[in-house]
Amino acid sequence: MSDVPSPDPDAWEQACAEDLAAERARQEEPGSAAEELRKLVDAVAGKVSELRLPLAGAEAVQQLAARAKAVVEPVIERNPEVFDHLAAAGGELLAAYRAAVQGQERRWTRGATGEKPAAGDGPGGEGGGTEHIDLD
Repeated sequence: MSDVPSPDPDAWEQACAEDLAAERARQEEPGSAAEELRKLVDAVAGKVSELRLPLAGAEAVQQLAARAKAVVEPVIERNPEVFDHLAAAGGELLAAYRAAVQGQERRWTRGATGEKPAAGDGPGGEGGGTEHIDLD
């Protein structure tokens, strides 16, 4: 018999788990809305500084970016949870808008299926293209 050890049956699984853990550690997890706003301000300030503007224009833009950062930073520090709430509220507003638009689109497309649109339902209806979208 040979003295060669038999392969570990779990070696592949262990290697995959290690690779996955390393990849997750490499990728930065998204932070709170306040952290994301801070990153956005830093990124915009960085991009502005890379622009090739005339000297006077570049200085003015850099001063504006520095002022914006100086204004945003204390607000983020004092109230980071506010930005989480604002981000959640923005998501809810977007969902409400989508629901309203999808409902209106369904009413508009009824005419394309041979069904006569009701008055004010959009193209082809008596209301024309300036109808009111009911959000109630």
